[in-house]
Amino acid sequence: MRAWTLLLLVFAAVHVAALFAPPLLDDADATHATAAQHMAQSGDWVTLKVDGIRYLEKPPLPYWLAAADYHLFGYNVFATHLPLSLSVLGLAILAWAWGRRAYGDRAAFYAALSILTSVGVFLFTRVFIPEVLLTLLLAFALYNFLIGIEDEKPRRFYLTWAALALAMLAKGLVAPVFFFLAAVPYLLLTGFWRRWRQFRLPSGIVLFLVIAAPWHILAGIRNTGAGHPLGNIPSPGNVHGFFYFYFINEQVLRFLGKRYPVDYNKLPFLLYWSLHLVWLFPWSIYLPVVLKQAWMARRRWTQAVVFSRGRSTWLLAIYAAAILIFFSLSTNQEYYTFPVYFPLLLLSAGCLAREEGEPGQASKWLTGAQATLAVIGILSAFALGYGLWSSRAIPSGSDIGALLAHRDVAGYTLSMSHLFDLTGPSFAALRLPAGLAAAGLLLGPVMAWVLRRQGHHFEATASVAFTSAVFLIAAHIALGRFEPMLSSRAMADTINHICPRGTDATLILYGDVADGSSLLFYTQRQALLVNGRVSSVLWGSNYPDAPHVLISDADLLALWGNGPRRFLFVPGDTRAHVAGLLGTRAYLLQELSDKGLYTDRPL
Repeated sequence: MRAWTLLLLVFAAVHVAALFAPPLLDDADATHATAAQHMAQSGDWVTLKVDGIRYLEKPPLPYWLAAADYHLFGYNVFATHLPLSLSVLGLAILAWAWGRRAYGDRAAFYAALSILTSVGVFLFTRVFIPEVLLTLLLAFALYNFLIGIEDEKPRRFYLTWAALALAMLAKGLVAPVFFFLAAVPYLLLTGFWRRWRQFRLPSGIVLFLVIAAPWHILAGIRNTGAGHPLGNIPSPGNVHGFFYFYFINEQVLRFLGKRYPVDYNKLPFLLYWSLHLVWLFPWSIYLPVVLKQAWMARRRWTQAVVFSRGRSTWLLAIYAAAILIFFSLSTNQEYYTFPVYFPLLLLSAGCLAREEGEPGQASKWLTGAQATLAVIGILSAFALGYGLWSSRAIPSGSDIGALLAHRDVAGYTLSMSHLFDLTGPSFAALRLPAGLAAAGLLLGPVMAWVLRRQGHHFEATASVAFTSAVFLIAAHIALGRFEPMLSSRAMADTINHICPRGTDATLILYGDVADGSSLLFYTQRQALLVNGRVSSVLWGSNYPDAPHVLISDADLLALWGNGPRRFLFVPGDTRAHVAGLLGTRAYLLQELSDKGLYTDRPL
């Protein structure tokens, strides 16, 4: 009970408190929320739409959950991100249950704690993407698969089939691919394939299809193609239907790097592998301990399948390797390998608990890992201190967007690209979170190292977790400081103040709808898109019944100053062009970082 009290306190401080701010961010966060908002408002739970245009590339489960939340809590960031936070809690509970079964009580506590305090789990649940939900459902499927085999409880396989179907509704074909890439080698290794009659294959497959198939069938029926263009490039009124776009273009061709449009990137090989030390931080510092434990047990690897602990280790290791190898071959984003965090953290918790339980020499490995973290913490604290010192002459209320260097790393197609825009002066807007993080990183790891040297292993490991919690709280505060750059909610408030919902006014976005997607969500208006047939709406906009929201520069000039009031959102990279196009006819209402909000007549 005391252990779970601590875990729930950490969950509340790190994840629940982060549900209320910052507001939804432009790009994927608000774009996906807008699709869920349309679902809640229209009652169409089959076809996702963004700005009234078909958005067929994503499966529906995350949007169903958010749309249900909107009916309960209204249209806000809390309702949008609540399923993500609850999924994190579910992962922690599952890590506890699986860790306790395979490695004991201490490992169970460490596994749950590492889920709640690792950098990657926190970072990639700040945005409305389905990775954490996929991770929970796949891990739950594998856990019940393991119990069904080990405890000879065939009914557990029904939970496996159901979870696998829901995972496919959360992320698509990668769900069954990852499951079978782990399960089939495991069955061959252990010899459990001989029990195939217990797997409930006929009835389980029927259950899987009953859950997963209806949406896919309905989506195919309601979103048929109007032609077959040359290759996979659509043209107005001539576009493939749902099945080609969703299965072939979005999943098969994405894996092969041939998906259209090319609005994605791939991490360099070395960066792809090494970044997992960051995503699993601070628990990745115990990698030497994990490797040492694996080396010590090398002679028992082939016999390990006889024991429950060994079978869990094999299944988790195969599952982790399958995901990592898969995305090393595919196109990828930093967060694509999110499902691998669960098995790697659970394996690390088991090795750490085992190492702490060994006398004498074992503590040297732990002390070395702890000393490494202490050095990292001290260096990071000094780096943050230098950033604070270099920005000492700049007012703390400065807009961070005006203090960043726009380096356009990887064309901003990687989710972490904006981190490379940080400059010394930008710390003027980050004084509180940078100071909090510096204090935590300076004191916490040193304290953990001292405790480790004194043999207080549990307290040392807990100190690492609490240090990470402080750092993540600081990171969340820092994310809030980036609101003017990453979200346009303040501009939506301006529009709603001047022209409340229901009044006659036109919202216009220049360029990609994703650049100002939070305006759509918070104003609840359909927008005209100038030169916006790109990215998320490219395919859907070519359907013959697509709404006429795509306009050109000439159309903008014809509309501007005529009819109801117009509001024009312009991202930073096109403001110079729009200024030359509209000249003195554009009245600047508001600036956020490098973004501008204009209207076509004085207030």
